[in-house]
Amino acid sequence: MSTRAQVRFATREPKVSFNEHPDGHGGKIHAQFYVHSDGYPEGLGVEIAESITKNGKINNWEIEHVQDAHSDLEYIYYVWSDYDKSTWISIFEVNYGGEDGKCIFVGKPEALLKKYKLNTNDDG
Repeated sequence: MSTRAQVRFATREPKVSFNEHPDGHGGKIHAQFYVHSDGYPEGLGVEIAESITKNGKINNWEIEHVQDAHSDLEYIYYVWSDYDKSTWISIFEVNYGGEDGKCIFVGKPEALLKKYKLNTNDDG
C-alpha cells in the first residue's frame, strides 16, 4: 500500500506556529509537492532531513500548484525557512486528506533524524 504525502514549503513568519497549518493562519506556502509512496516519517521525513543536513538527493516528487488538494493523503510535511533563520520541519498525520490532521512532529532536521531514522549505524 502506498503512503501518500504532500510536502509544502512555507516562510517562517512571526506569530505563525509550526504546529498549525500556515494557510488560514497567516503563513504562506510557496511550493508544494506530491509524493505517491513512502510518505511516512521514517521514509520521506528522513529523506527531507538528510537533504537539508547532508545535501541528500530526493526522488519521485511531483510539483503541484499550492492549492491542489488530495483525499488520499496520510501525511503533510511543512519545511519552514527564511533568510538567516534555521529550517524547521512539521509533520501532520492527516488520515486520508483531513486537512487539520494531528501534528506529530515539530523540530529541526537533526531532531527528525534522531527520532525517525531507523538505521543509525551510518557515518552521518
